[in-house]
Amino acid sequence: MKFVIITGISGAGKSLTVKFMEDLGFYCVDNLPPVLIPRFAELCDKKKGMITKIAMVMDIRGGLFFDDLFTSLEAFRGLGYEYDILFLDASDEVLIKRFKETRRMHPLTQKGSIDKGLRKEREKLKQLKEMATTILDTSRLTPGQLKEELRYLYQEGNPESHFLLSITSFGFKYGIPLDADLVFDVRFLKNPYYEDTLRHLTGKDKEIQNYVMENEDAVSFLDHLESMLLFLLPRYMKEGKNQLVVAIGCTGGKHRSVTIALELASRLRYSRFRTIVDHRDIE
Repeated sequence: MKFVIITGISGAGKSLTVKFMEDLGFYCVDNLPPVLIPRFAELCDKKKGMITKIAMVMDIRGGLFFDDLFTSLEAFRGLGYEYDILFLDASDEVLIKRFKETRRMHPLTQKGSIDKGLRKEREKLKQLKEMATTILDTSRLTPGQLKEELRYLYQEGNPESHFLLSITSFGFKYGIPLDADLVFDVRFLKNPYYEDTLRHLTGKDKEIQNYVMENEDAVSFLDHLESMLLFLLPRYMKEGKNQLVVAIGCTGGKHRSVTIALELASRLRYSRFRTIVDHRDIE
């Protein structure tokens, strides 16, 4: 099992980090008393491989329990478990601004100033920071950039293989899909609906696919769309997205949009990105 202990200065982004670690497949536990770490690891072991990646947040919110951390980590390693320590930090100026914007109080200052609390906290966490496997300064990181850093550190395998491209065909007469990130209109293509021999078929049938794709505009449109998506997808990943929904619409969502969605998916399946297709209005 892979264990990551997330710690650091209050306001440096631990809560956001936990959410992103969950996206990366980690089982996350927030503010577990350190003395329970060995016992918790044993419980995870009993799940027989069902839990393989664990992230545990340990910080000064633990109060008196936090003082047990170093003893517990020593016992944890003595049982044969290895772990990484991810320490999140930021400049005092940025941290004070974050506390003021959220109107939160620093855990160590019920009455005093925020900067005094930060000084106390830094002193308390000094030894833990020295033990850290990785120190991330989040002062200038956007949420997307933080997620990209975590993906680089902890995502196994090819990062692109974890990104999901969902291609959805739909009919404009039934409304645009609510979860669509990008919407493309293919009603400029010749409509098989007006051919009596084709009307009862769908874009899944070879006859419809041949009818739609014999149009040079359809091929040109796919060429441009494929090129644009291959340009955009790595950049969406860099901003922290895990999924992109591309919606392709025609009038009824039965012929042209289905064909184009299938053709696009066929092309992009040879890329590095996982691709799925859904036909919302084909029935």
